[in-house]
Amino acid sequence: MGADVGLIGLAVMGQNLALNIADNGYSIAVYNRTTDTTTEFAERATPEQDVRPTTSVVEFVSALSRPRKVILLVKAGEVVDAVLSDLLPHLDADDIIIDCGNSLYTDSERRTAELAVHGIRFVGCGVSGGEEGARHGPSIMPGGDASTWEQIGPVLQAISAKAGPNNDEPCCSWLGNGGSGHYVKMVHNGIEYGDMQVLAEAQLMLRALGQTPADMARTFHDWNSGRLRSYLVEISAEIFEAVDDDGTPMIDVILDAAGQKGTGKWTVISAMELGQPVMLVSEAVGARMVSSFVDARAHAAKLLSGPTGVGFDGVDVDTIADAVYAAKLISYAQGFMLLRAASDENGWSLDLGAIARLWRGGCIIRAAFLDDVARAYANDPELENLLFDHRFAEWIASAQAGLRAAVVLAASTGTPAPALSSALAFYDGFRLERGSANLIQAQRDYFGAHTFERVDRPRGEWFHRDWAATGGTATSGSYSA
Repeated sequence: MGADVGLIGLAVMGQNLALNIADNGYSIAVYNRTTDTTTEFAERATPEQDVRPTTSVVEFVSALSRPRKVILLVKAGEVVDAVLSDLLPHLDADDIIIDCGNSLYTDSERRTAELAVHGIRFVGCGVSGGEEGARHGPSIMPGGDASTWEQIGPVLQAISAKAGPNNDEPCCSWLGNGGSGHYVKMVHNGIEYGDMQVLAEAQLMLRALGQTPADMARTFHDWNSGRLRSYLVEISAEIFEAVDDDGTPMIDVILDAAGQKGTGKWTVISAMELGQPVMLVSEAVGARMVSSFVDARAHAAKLLSGPTGVGFDGVDVDTIADAVYAAKLISYAQGFMLLRAASDENGWSLDLGAIARLWRGGCIIRAAFLDDVARAYANDPELENLLFDHRFAEWIASAQAGLRAAVVLAASTGTPAPALSSALAFYDGFRLERGSANLIQAQRDYFGAHTFERVDRPRGEWFHRDWAATGGTATSGSYSA
């Protein structure tokens, strides 16, 4: 009898996901371009795990029951296309390919359409949780050909993390067609960028208060027992506790230059294309870029001055906790604004509450806070913005004083806090009924005849003023170049 599932790509994530599948009672055929890797992995499997190594694409495909279900865990981009090219001649109509890598959602849209011509069903499936999640239960975000869900749903939900009051609710549900699965994973990663940057900025402020890494470990452990409870806060506490061989705090020997693989940047690009102000993620991506200029920053530190003689009086640990919480509320509001806009633009009909639920376990941004997000959308599936939920409005009202204090003190002491600052800027801009864009629109009409709307006329009526008495009535929309 053929194997229930096949998996190509036996790096650490692939190996751990394969063992997870085998643990849950499914037989799995595996293939890796390097045969030695396949052999060594198969030797890791226990007699209870039905793992079937193969040494060629032909042998791999022949080892699967029909319709074949093939999971790819290879490097995103050209490698995925190369593997698909190798597989396609050996597959039959109705076979299923599930790309579980970090692919760009537009690539998944393209692959869905290209493979459908051959009758092959494609699923772009986001997976979050790192190596540990893959082994013991990740958050899984599938989207693509909906006809596949009956065949792949039981497997994916079995191996996913579990959440809810009884820890029995799978952190996996069908999201939508096309590239929706990888899009949701992309936004997850964007939010992850923001969460990490906010905590990094909190570290600088806690240090300014005089806290040592050991003190910060205790602070983060305290935070993890309350409203900030999350995987990232939990592991940050453990990071602050760790020491090097000579007893130096490990955090103090790590170079402050953060890498990135692109999903944060993709989130920002998509947000710009859809006209969504995902400002906190944008600042988090920018902060990683700034961190990469190690030598330039060392030179700037000797050359460029900042404020002197200003302390952190009036700010304490509770203030910083409020700032982190307020920024988190705002960041998630921005992230779900983007998900709603992308769903409308692409016809995905994303269930935002379901997305919050599948992020409660297994993934990097898993947090108690996501139960509140899920409840908000359960109460109002058409909720336009998380900040419009009465509980979120109350929470941001109580926490905003801490955010304001932290941003003011960061600015006055020269402590960089781009994510916290952008969160406050968005909040104040969003809640201001009449802001400053009237001047911008007047300027655009003055130099470019771009027209403007008036407060005393209905939306959608456009006007132009001949500001310099030289342009007449022509507007930018009345000609083409």
